[in-house]
Amino acid sequence: MDELRHFSSRQLDALREVANIGAGHAATALSQMTGQTIMISVPRLVVSAVNEIPNHVAESEEPVAAVLLRMLGDLTGLTLLVFPRQNALRLAEMMSRKPNGSFTTVGEYEQSAIKEAGNILSSAYLNALAEFMGMILLPSPPQLEIDMSDAILTSTYLESSRGTDTVFVIESEFFLKERNEPLRGFFFLLPDKASLEQILKAVRLG
Repeated sequence: MDELRHFSSRQLDALREVANIGAGHAATALSQMTGQTIMISVPRLVVSAVNEIPNHVAESEEPVAAVLLRMLGDLTGLTLLVFPRQNALRLAEMMSRKPNGSFTTVGEYEQSAIKEAGNILSSAYLNALAEFMGMILLPSPPQLEIDMSDAILTSTYLESSRGTDTVFVIESEFFLKERNEPLRGFFFLLPDKASLEQILKAVRLG
C-alpha cells in the first residue's frame, strides 16, 4: 500500500482543498452551535500509514478525547476526531455556553457535549468530502474514548480499517475570538480498501 501514499502535488492540492473546505464548514458549524466567533487556520494535511498515527498527535502519554464515527453510505470506513483533553473540556464548555474553567473533569454531562461537538465537526469534514466526490456519506452515532493518545490511536478501532493501512490526517487549529484562545484538533479519515480506491480515482481525475 506504500505507493498509495505517494500523491502528486496536484493530487495533494485537491485533497488540501477538501480539507480546507471541511475545516471552514466545521468552524461555521461550531460558531452557530456556541454563539461565538470561531476562526480557522489553514489546515495541515498528512497522508500516512495507520501505524504512524501516534506520531502526529503530541506526546504518547498525553490524555486525549477521541470521538469515533463510522462512515456509511457510498464510502465506508472510520473517522476519528481527537482533541487534547484540556481542549476537549474547553469545547464542552463552549457547547454548553459555560464560562472558561467551568469544567475540570470529564463526567457524563461533559462527555455528552464532547460527543455532540465531535459529531458536528466530523460531519462537516465528511460533507466536504461528499461534495467533492459527488456522493452521499452518513456518519454513525458517535462513540467517545478518553485515554492516553498512544492507547487510543493504536486501538483496535484503527486496526479494523478493512484491509487498508492508509489514513488521512487533517490538523486544524480553531481560534476562539472571544476567549483569545486556540483550540487544536485532529481529524482522521480511515477509508476501507474500496473507498480508498474511489478517493484515489477522484483526485487523479481532478
